[in-house]
Amino acid sequence: MKKISTKAASLPINQVLAGDSIEVMNSLPEASVDLIFADPPYNLQLKGDLHRPDNSKVDAVDDHWDQFASFRIYDDFTRAWLAAARRLLKPNGAIWVIGSYHNVFRMGAELQNQGYWILNDVVWRKSNPMPNFRGKRLTNAHETLIWASKSEESKYTFNYEALKALNEGVQMRSDWVLPICTGHERLKNENGDKAHPTQKPESLLHRVILGTTNPGDVVLDPFFGTGTTGAVAKMLGREYIGIEREEAYRAAAEKRLAKIRKFDKEALSVSSSKRAEPRVPFGQLVERGMLRPGEVLVSPRGHVAKVRADGTLISGEAKGSIHQVGAALEHAPSCNGWTYWHFRRDGKTVSIDVLRQQIRAETS
Repeated sequence: MKKISTKAASLPINQVLAGDSIEVMNSLPEASVDLIFADPPYNLQLKGDLHRPDNSKVDAVDDHWDQFASFRIYDDFTRAWLAAARRLLKPNGAIWVIGSYHNVFRMGAELQNQGYWILNDVVWRKSNPMPNFRGKRLTNAHETLIWASKSEESKYTFNYEALKALNEGVQMRSDWVLPICTGHERLKNENGDKAHPTQKPESLLHRVILGTTNPGDVVLDPFFGTGTTGAVAKMLGREYIGIEREEAYRAAAEKRLAKIRKFDKEALSVSSSKRAEPRVPFGQLVERGMLRPGEVLVSPRGHVAKVRADGTLISGEAKGSIHQVGAALEHAPSCNGWTYWHFRRDGKTVSIDVLRQQIRAETS
């Protein structure tokens, strides 16, 4: 644990900071964080103890940090911490907030009031929710996350292909079915009780951090609790900053984090989109002698074109890039020349994209 002053400070990465989240955030350097994951107090407004049908008491959230005297006070708190968070985000940074029906709508409105740009709301559907013991409402089986960039102009990180791969090749949806934190993952205190009443599962943070950050990015959690955000960030090769005012939670988080080891470099690499790969001009293939001026390329439909010394093609009246000539021959508005054109080697027809991937492999 480290206490820092409210004066400007260098970025204290991979530390759990003690103190009020708003004060500590305001003490950190402006525009220094890539992603914020915030699990603030929900203001559950519980009235009295909650009991199961056998009259045993439910271990619900009744801690002092979740109690606010009025909605106005809670809104003031929300306004202040979201403003402090936005100040910390880099221009292309983003934020995730999570809440229940008690507070998520109030947070959503304030995000928009402050200029954040909402990208998605995600429903975390709990595969093993706690029953509604009083039988007067529906079982509350989900929580809502809001993902927002710092502004409408932000070029935020979204690892689309990685999340698609995580979902067995199917585009990731905005409804996530994941279990709540139980069993071996649930941290316990010295009395055998829950170390934190609302500990989030690592699976939830894995999906958030894998999908919306890159290795080396700084992830800040202003309501750190027992450190799930930091634990997953550390495993995935990200830097973390945790802020937590409760000493018991800080102690549990630091003990947990000390046991975490980062995955190796190979394991941290994830699927990326074709657009994210380094650009290789077709002319490089000509410069490097992989294709020679005058060499003939062929298309699947039998069109032919000749390679020119400047990396353009000519086919009859059509002249230009590999894409332009392919589109002209097909009478199409566009054409991906890398997959359209092929060359011949040793009696075989080979896609020119093989040569592009060879160059990429050499420069990666």
